[in-house]
Order: sequence, then structure tokens, then C-alpha cells
Amino acid sequence: MTGLLVPEYRIEDLAHASGATVRTIRGYQDRGLLPAPERRGRSNVYGPAHLGRLRQIADLLDRGYTLASIKELLEAWDTGRGLGGVLGLVAEVHGPWTDERAGRITLAQLVAKFGGEADERAIGEAIELGVLERIPGNDDEFGVPSPQELAVAAELYAAGVPLSAIAGQLRELRGQVEQIACRFLEFTTEHVFARYLGHRPPTDADADDAASMVRRLRPLAQQTVDVELARAMRMFATQYLADNLAVDALAGTVPAARNEVSVSLPASTIDAVERLVGPDGVGAFIAAASEREVNKRTLDSLASPARRE
Repeated sequence: MTGLLVPEYRIEDLAHASGATVRTIRGYQDRGLLPAPERRGRSNVYGPAHLGRLRQIADLLDRGYTLASIKELLEAWDTGRGLGGVLGLVAEVHGPWTDERAGRITLAQLVAKFGGEADERAIGEAIELGVLERIPGNDDEFGVPSPQELAVAAELYAAGVPLSAIAGQLRELRGQVEQIACRFLEFTTEHVFARYLGHRPPTDADADDAASMVRRLRPLAQQTVDVELARAMRMFATQYLADNLAVDALAGTVPAARNEVSVSLPASTIDAVERLVGPDGVGAFIAAASEREVNKRTLDSLASPARRE
């Protein structure tokens, strides 16, 4: 019975099959990432092992590994240490960090959400930011990596925020959040993951333990940010409201809750409160907010060092 023929490739054929360029393949060989081809007369011949190695390198590059790190991983593989645990850790880290599922939206739906007219500049900016993704061969539909993020943008737009301002805010917020993520990663690496990283690459057992720890710690970053964001929003929103309810002689008057003393407030403040609670609730809202601020300042005064002395 004749055995199956093993595929053989010239370097150009290998490049076509793997998606790499001839120059890239030669570069990998020079770096020791790819075994040398078999010499057949005046030709170099590559086999399935070379193709598999190129696909493995491409996958690790897509996951963010450097060529130097990939070389260490592949050397471990070649010396029999195995990559099962390491690749499991890679898959755990590279997996989704949220339960949210990506979605799709048609161009018509997108236009309906944002003003009723197609804004090519805004769409391009959304694609640049990753809020939308183009679908190859389909100009009438977009991928939506985070439907929640798109929904927030739609709500802000409906509230009167220009699309350019929304995009600018997202850029600024993303930079700040990336700093938080980086600091959390450095913190957990120093205090948790350092013990798993003593071997380069780590042993299968250490990699398995680290993957398990990633699963346990993954939600902590988001939970911490959620709690602290809620605390900060409450603090700053309360202060902002108090500042804007300060007595001012520039505009209209609103009756207080406990007696008929009138105070002057900016017309813009009264309009903003009216939009929130309706025209019939303005007085009660401002009175309650004022009383809360008085109570807060009273407590602050009682707790101050000068008062305690």
C-alpha cells in the first residue's frame, strides 16, 4: 500500500500557504524561529512542520507576543518542555474580559440612531476608535464590538452632545482607563503573578495556576472601577449641584420649602432643574437639594479640627 505523499513547498509556495511573505520567512529563519529547509539539489524544500510553525508564530503575534518571547516559547517546545500550559494561559488572557457579546447594526439603523442623515466623517471616526467595524464585502452593515458603548453614544447624542465631542471624550476616557488597567496589571503582577513567572517560559503547572488566578482576578478590576466611579460621581455631582444652587442675584426666584423666603438663581439653573423634574417640581427639588447641602456643611463643620478643639 502506497503511503500518503507529504506536501512539499518551495519558499514561494510556503509564503502563499501561510500568508507570510518570502522576506518574513527568511527573517524567521535568520532569527532561529523557523527550522532550516531540506536541501534537494539546488532547491530548498519546506514541509508541513514549517507551515505549522509559521501559523503558530502568526497566532502568537496576534496575541501580542514579541518575536523574542515567541522564540523562547518555541525553544521550550522543541526541547520537549511543552506549551500546553502556556498556551492555556495565553488563551485565558486573550479571551473576552466581559460578558457582553458583540453585535451588528445596519447602516440604516445607525443613521436612524444618529440624526437621520449619514455622517461619513463620524462613521469613519467610530471605525477608527473601534466602536464600529467594517464587514468585508458588506457596506450596508457594521460590526459592533460593544453594543453598550454604542448605546451610550446614542443616548449622549439624543441629549444634545455633538458626535465630535462624544468621540473626543471617548479618546480621553480611553487613555485614562488604559492607565488604570496598566496600574492594576502592574499591581497584580508584583503581588500575585510574579511567583508564576520565575521560569521563561513558565512550567505547565505554573502556567495552569496562573490561568486559574486570571479567571479569579479578572472581574476584580471592573468591580473596583465600578465602585470607585460611583463614589466619585456621587461626590462630584453633589458638589456640582450645590455650587449651581448658590444664591445669585442674576436671575429668577424660587420659593423655599419651609417658609416663603425667596432666593435668586440663574435662569439656566432653573431651566436645567425644570427639564429634570418638570415645572411643578422645581421648588421642592431645589429646597431638598439646599437642605441636603446645609446638612452636609453642618456635619463638615462639626467634624473639622477647629470645631473639635
